[in-house]
Amino acid sequence: MVAAAQKIIISGYYGFRNSGDEAVLLSILGALQKHSLATGTDVEPVVLSIDPDWTTATYGVKSVHRMKLAEVRRAISDSAGLISGGGSLLQDVTGSKSIPYYLGIIKLAQWMGKPTFIYAQGIGPVNRKLFHPMIKAVFRKCSYISVRDEQSRRLLQSMGLEENRIEVVPDPVMGLSLSDNNGTGSKGTIGGTEPVPGQDISNSRAALQTVGISVRFWEQTHRELDAIADGLLKAGAQTPLHLRLLPFHHPSDNEASRYIMQELEEGILQHGGEISICEDALHPQQMLLEVGNCDVLIGMRLHSLIYAAGRRVPLIGISYDPKIDHFLEQVGCQPVGSTASLDSGKLAAEVLQLLASGDDWKRKREPLIASLVREAEAPARQIIEHFRRKG
Repeated sequence: MVAAAQKIIISGYYGFRNSGDEAVLLSILGALQKHSLATGTDVEPVVLSIDPDWTTATYGVKSVHRMKLAEVRRAISDSAGLISGGGSLLQDVTGSKSIPYYLGIIKLAQWMGKPTFIYAQGIGPVNRKLFHPMIKAVFRKCSYISVRDEQSRRLLQSMGLEENRIEVVPDPVMGLSLSDNNGTGSKGTIGGTEPVPGQDISNSRAALQTVGISVRFWEQTHRELDAIADGLLKAGAQTPLHLRLLPFHHPSDNEASRYIMQELEEGILQHGGEISICEDALHPQQMLLEVGNCDVLIGMRLHSLIYAAGRRVPLIGISYDPKIDHFLEQVGCQPVGSTASLDSGKLAAEVLQLLASGDDWKRKREPLIASLVREAEAPARQIIEHFRRKG
């Protein structure tokens, strides 16, 4: 008789159409499948999602609505264990509900006697001190803990967790590669391509260098977006550019991207440049291909920078959160500025320099990036090994 597959629940920020978090999920699913096949350990992922039907249709896995407690309890009860992560789940900058929710899901699994695993999470900021003992209490009962940067490890240590229980690993998305059948077509034919109205860019785009731009709303005054637009106008006045807006989180990033487009359109076209936006790349593979087609990428979103590093695209990070600085440090870079103080002239100079010396940027960082890619699957190896031993 063939043994039934061991179901593994995966809890994270899934189904919200955030390209970065969807890439995390795709990376975790791929790494689990790779290592389960390598060891002959049969596992079946079940994803907690805000949109289970979409998640199932997109990734071909079972999915349960993350906010329907009865379904979540039943899924965990029927499982062999639970993975929490990756992403920035345990932080209270965007609100006070995330930490109780994700800790609650882990605790529920622990109450049921299921092994729990923390998969490459970015911990913090956690400004409300009352959350510290809660995180410590739940994490102490986890079978495996991995975080995506040294700063997260130190934060957990400050809460009282032992250093030797915490493994620092790269973000899972560093291990994401383009599949042979990604459904996105060839360069320049991706769904969602929308040039500036009235402009036929199909013939001339190949002659221009492409700057990818991933932005989000952050400052209430939008001063960071104004500075980015001004910097791009200054760079575009020096050399014609194709500016490609890449919204990672729908629909809010679409609005931020179009805000910048409105500021750029007249000046960029005046200097022989072009502007387009990709609004329909909901599958991580589509966005990964988009980023790979860029010559330089400017990113506020963390996973836009991780995509760029993985595809060996020279990148420029704009800091709005410590996680941006932490990742840039891992690939030997510094932010060009922060959302609170971004110099448009410095941004323009950085864009032009990287366009001129991209090969040198890639050569210097190849060993760092290659190492991160290799290590990105470490949590999946550990988790599958746990189930192999138990099986």
